[in-house]
Amino acid sequence: MKKIDDKAKHALMKHTTPPEKMKDEIWNRLDNELFNEEIKPEKVHTMKLRILPALFAAAAVLLLVFSFGTDTGLALIDRIKELFEPEKQAVQSIEGTDEKNEVQLNEGKNAEYVIYIDEERYKMIKGAGDEPDVITTKEPLPEKFPEVSMTIEQVPDTAPDVLVGRIEEELKAEFPDLREVEQVEEPVAGYQLHGIANGGQAWDDPVVHAYVIRNGNGGSYVITERYFLEAAEGHGARFYAMLQEFHIVGAQE
Repeated sequence: MKKIDDKAKHALMKHTTPPEKMKDEIWNRLDNELFNEEIKPEKVHTMKLRILPALFAAAAVLLLVFSFGTDTGLALIDRIKELFEPEKQAVQSIEGTDEKNEVQLNEGKNAEYVIYIDEERYKMIKGAGDEPDVITTKEPLPEKFPEVSMTIEQVPDTAPDVLVGRIEEELKAEFPDLREVEQVEEPVAGYQLHGIANGGQAWDDPVVHAYVIRNGNGGSYVITERYFLEAAEGHGARFYAMLQEFHIVGAQE
């Protein structure tokens, strides 16, 4: 295997002509970080996990140089999205057991983010206008079950540290015992909110689990999971796994 992935490099550089010094510096740093040892077959999967964050870091530098709003910048974003596999196998820990599932790549509204979804169990409904995108069960649940969904909403021009207080107040109206806001790094980096209705006494008590994160353009994403207490280790764990594969494509920061 070559010391740098030619396809990935070509995808990022095809429609740009940066100064040679900067271009070389970016790719040399990627080269050193990702391929500073001999790649053995058993390390291929690990390598794939390492290369995407580094490619996005390189892309961020290039976008700052070439202006994200230009046709060139938009073409570059299209090529970054092409680097994601349309389908892959994911290992999820469900109720203490590792479970292998095929997950499919889905684009969010306006192609501003991508996320992998287990389409045997879930579907994405893209919001119209200002409505959020919704990921919910592929088949409707019986009426006795509370809502199971994950909404993804972008809030432009409001940073997470400002927006999280507003979201907290809104959720407290429905979940008076909402926990204090926490800052987390997994499955996404940002603010986390969590609450259970009725004190968590019954199997069907509604649960809310929300994140407020940077959108990379001076605003925020609000990701709100809803399920019920008994489903925390099922739907809750699967939503967590999905968010580990949530990638913002149109970030300028």
